[in-house]
Amino acid sequence: MQESFKTIIDSSQSILILVPTKLYFDQVAAALSLYLALKDQKSVSVVSPSETTVEFNRLVGVDRITQDLGNKNLVIRFSDYKSDDIERVSYDIENREFRLTVIPKPNLPAPQKEQINLSYSGVSSDLVILVGGDNESHFPALTSKDMAQAKFIHVGNKQISVDPAKKVVSFAGNAATVSEIMTYLINEAQLKVDSDIATNLLMGIEEGTSNFMNSQVSAQTFQLIASLMQLGGKRVGQQNAVSAQDFPQGAVPQAMPQPTQTPQVSRSTQPTTAVQSATQAQVSDNQNEKKDGIKEEDAPKDWLKPKIYKGGNRSTRSQADQQLEHAKGTSIK
Repeated sequence: MQESFKTIIDSSQSILILVPTKLYFDQVAAALSLYLALKDQKSVSVVSPSETTVEFNRLVGVDRITQDLGNKNLVIRFSDYKSDDIERVSYDIENREFRLTVIPKPNLPAPQKEQINLSYSGVSSDLVILVGGDNESHFPALTSKDMAQAKFIHVGNKQISVDPAKKVVSFAGNAATVSEIMTYLINEAQLKVDSDIATNLLMGIEEGTSNFMNSQVSAQTFQLIASLMQLGGKRVGQQNAVSAQDFPQGAVPQAMPQPTQTPQVSRSTQPTTAVQSATQAQVSDNQNEKKDGIKEEDAPKDWLKPKIYKGGNRSTRSQADQQLEHAKGTSIK
């Protein structure tokens, strides 16, 4: 009978969470959510074989992701220093402090400070959790000899293909995203979910479903969304919402412009502003004609005067008269 997720978590002291070589937002969100839920109770770390890009910076705890597989052993290396130049290495304890001494061969210089490189190696975790991924090639760390004694479990929304000798316990389930499966497992393990964890899981579900456009989105998906929001989770849309106050004054209209009223036809002999504009357009046309060789005296004397028609056939009116009538804003009967 397979152990429950809660039983495995409770029986582990040091936990290593691995994400695949190709990083997906949903899977990283799920891994960080589990890390945040465990960090106050267990020794836990999140390891990624690839560097995270700027798109993951929205996730809480992204700065806790490391590329160092383990920190069981401290490794000291001397770069650009020949090992044959070392006579011997010794150590002693002084005042309860450890001291390592590197003794070079006669007449040869000792390693310089800038040549010293410190790193860590070795996995001390007794539980390794694989988040996402399709097969073991997505987790190069599985080939490490330091993991030979560790227990493996997999969390995903589809089964992973691995060597049966690895004995990976699968907690994969049928869901649109890995974040949904992780939400169920965190609840099963009775781990506390705060607003940061809820927000990570919400973002993972939204990104993993392309804003709920995935065909696998179900009623249970939206039930999880509701429960996570009740726990203080913030949706991406709410975080990135913009308003008119975010733009300079005048860049975004504050109100829709009101339509202007149709100008009334003046019965007086004085032309309105619109009529004056039409008249100026006629003057401009006449000036152009004058430049083309047409003399001003060839036109009728009342040509430039505004005209108001009391009746007549519209079809017999000149184009300039029709423009004048249109400028008044109404049809003259």
